[in-house]
Amino acid sequence: MDGIMKDLLMFPVIPAIRDVSKIDMALSKQPRCIFLLAGDILNIRDIVNYVKRAGKRIFLHIDLLEGISKNRMGIKYIAQEIKPDGVITTRANLISCAKDEGLFTIQRIFVLDSLAIDTAAKAIKNVNPDAIEILPAVIPKIIRRICQRVSHPVIAGGLIEEKSEVESALKEGARAISVSKEDIWDIPFEDLEIWRKSFLGK
Repeated sequence: MDGIMKDLLMFPVIPAIRDVSKIDMALSKQPRCIFLLAGDILNIRDIVNYVKRAGKRIFLHIDLLEGISKNRMGIKYIAQEIKPDGVITTRANLISCAKDEGLFTIQRIFVLDSLAIDTAAKAIKNVNPDAIEILPAVIPKIIRRICQRVSHPVIAGGLIEEKSEVESALKEGARAISVSKEDIWDIPFEDLEIWRKSFLGK
C-alpha cells in the first residue's frame, strides 16, 4: 500500500484545520495526516515545513489558499516551492494539474442530492484522483451510495461532532474521516470497532 494512502487509512480520524493556531494541537495527536483549510502565500511554506519536521503529512486545500493562483502555474508553485504531501480541491482541472506535478490528489465533492451523486461519479472517473472527500459526512446513505459508485478511497468530512458519527461513516464505507472538531481528534482508534475489523482483523 502506498505510504500516503496507508497513513490516511490507518489513522481514520484526520484533523481538518481552519485556524493555523491549532497546528500544534493536531501534531500532538495520533493521526499521521493533517488537512489544512487555511493559509496564504506568506505563511504556507513555513507551516508545511513545520508539520513535516514533526513527522506528519500535510494536505493543502488549495481552493482556500490566499495569494496563490488557482491555475496550472499556481499548482507548479505549490508542488515545487511549498512541497506539501498532497492537495485537496473541488476543481477537476486542478486535480489534473496536481497529478502532473506528482502530488497526491484528493477531490472534494459536496453531495446533497441524487443528481450530485451522478455528477460526482462522472467527474471522478474523468480526472481519477488518488482519493475523494465527500461532504457532508453525516448522511450515511450518501456515503454508501458514493462508495458503491466509485473504486477510489472515500474520505468523509463535514459536520462530524460525535464518535458515533465517525463510526457511522466508517460503517457505510468511508475509509477515513476529516474532522475540524478538536475533541474528536482524541478518539482512540482501537475503540472504533469497524476500523479494528478492517485493519486489525479483530
